[in-house]
Amino acid sequence: MELKSYSFVGISLWILVSCTLSYATVQDIACLKSIKASFEDPYNYLNASWNFNNNTEGYICKFAGVECWHPDENKVLNLRLSDMGLKGEFPRGIKNCSSMTGLDLSSNNLSGSLPEDISHLVGFLTALDLSSNNSLVRIPAQLGQLGRLKTFSVANNQLSGQIPSFSNYTAKPDDFANNQALCGEPLKLCQTPSKDPHTGIIAGAAIGGVTFAAIVVAICLFFYFRRYAVKKKKDDDPEGNKWAKSLTGSKGIKAS
Repeated sequence: MELKSYSFVGISLWILVSCTLSYATVQDIACLKSIKASFEDPYNYLNASWNFNNNTEGYICKFAGVECWHPDENKVLNLRLSDMGLKGEFPRGIKNCSSMTGLDLSSNNLSGSLPEDISHLVGFLTALDLSSNNSLVRIPAQLGQLGRLKTFSVANNQLSGQIPSFSNYTAKPDDFANNQALCGEPLKLCQTPSKDPHTGIIAGAAIGGVTFAAIVVAICLFFYFRRYAVKKKKDDDPEGNKWAKSLTGSKGIKAS
């Protein structure tokens, strides 16, 4: 009875492991199909080699650029697709290669921004090379959340923004070189973001309004004090005008 119990447990574990491996295999095949569909392949590297009309174990391990954990298992260990002229954005379907630890897409024509959620797509990677894809333009902060990353490069692109902080990977200048709009350690420090142009316009208008108001007040004060001075002069000599007129009148009578 005890022997039968152990046999049952053993068979159950074998079934569970088999199902898990089979599921992982299906995922990896779906991953490669998605990558192939995502890229333009002008030199037919993928089209000529990545033929999915095959059901034998380990057949994807013979694809160009694909390295498997074991030659008889359809489980991707590394993808080395450098210098193939591939065009397109970073393939989101790559998340299905959940056993992959290395990805090299360098010296291709990848474009656009790296996905904001890249840490969820390739969080299992220990090596990532995206260098010399001159149309990549943005590096997300979430890239720093790749906790397993040991080697990394995005050199020779058109990336902009601040280099994120990494947990295990030690950033080196050569890994980020030739990205004119990229800043932060280990490159030059990032400058303080410039103010919103609308804010500058509003501030300028406010300063202009205050200056105009000050000029108007100064003019009003000038005329007010001038008028006050004339009035004060009259108040200091109220009979002056009468005395001057009477004097003029007396002289006129004497002359006649």
